[in-house]
Amino acid sequence: MASQDYRFEGWLGLDPKSVEGNMVWQEFEPKPWEETDIDIQVTHSGICGSDIHTLRSGWGETPFPLCVGHEIVGIAVRVGTQAEGDIKLGDRVGVGAQNDSCLGRQGDCEECAAGLESYCSKMVVTYGSTHFNGGKAMGGHATHHRCPSHFVAKIPDGLASEHAAPMLCGGLTLYAPLKYHGCGPGKKVGIVGVGGLGHFGVLFARALGADLVVGISRRSSKRDEVLKMGADEYIATEEDADWAKKNDKSLDLIISTLSSSKVPMQDYLKLLRTDGTFVQVGNPDDGGYTIHPITLIMRRIKFTGSSTGSPREMAEMLQLAADQGVHPWVEQRPMGEANQAVVDMEAGKARYRYVLTN
Repeated sequence: MASQDYRFEGWLGLDPKSVEGNMVWQEFEPKPWEETDIDIQVTHSGICGSDIHTLRSGWGETPFPLCVGHEIVGIAVRVGTQAEGDIKLGDRVGVGAQNDSCLGRQGDCEECAAGLESYCSKMVVTYGSTHFNGGKAMGGHATHHRCPSHFVAKIPDGLASEHAAPMLCGGLTLYAPLKYHGCGPGKKVGIVGVGGLGHFGVLFARALGADLVVGISRRSSKRDEVLKMGADEYIATEEDADWAKKNDKSLDLIISTLSSSKVPMQDYLKLLRTDGTFVQVGNPDDGGYTIHPITLIMRRIKFTGSSTGSPREMAEMLQLAADQGVHPWVEQRPMGEANQAVVDMEAGKARYRYVLTN
């Protein structure tokens, strides 16, 4: 290990107006050090839609001041004497949307005992939570990040840091349900909402070997890009009045990244075959969905959701990405441009993910 000879500084939101480009660069206190922790000198930090929802208090009151960012890649500069795994000083490592769980503490929950840490009822998310030792969880749009070692992953050789960073939340959020629900040869898969989050669905459905990958968005402006990512087909729902009828019973599995409640949910469900599965991963902050049960009943459809993945799934995903040459579409921007990058992402300008670089 190495002793700390650096300060933690980053972009802090002070109130909901911070999402409008008003974060401020300040020093902050990380969680109190424990010998199971690892300190990371941040080199890359992806901007996720969760950053925007949190900064504007869209999912509830945000515990300002707060440093967001949970797609973190950097160099291990301090490794605790009780750290898990084989991470050494100087290793390239990453952290996603989860920072801790009850695993290894007195009375592990059923989920943690089963390797489902991302469903722990006492989950500590990477920013905006309180750690078990009382420290405030602060994110990665910063110079450094401190995290319990169980949730730190080594980045495989051959996977660029700017590609690995957005995989640690965005990629994992799509990879986990695709893998769990059997995406692979013989499966026909649709990705609803092919943006910064959804484009990972196209990339990983293809990497997992799905027979058919269909990108589904409102307008046709992304068609050529989504096909280049590996999709076989593309549906523009606002430009074809008969899209649901034309594609009735065409898919086995749909992953939805939509973060608005104002969507034609019944039409999406009609795309599924009998025994098909619809998985919601986007979390709207403008209300919930209304679903009539008849489509579920008549086709025995499963409507479910999925959180981020576990540390095991993260390592599995990163290795698959390295082996298959999965390259997310990213634009790197200097850490100093974080405010403008957040504003631009909120305006829908990202193609398809912004990654801040130190």
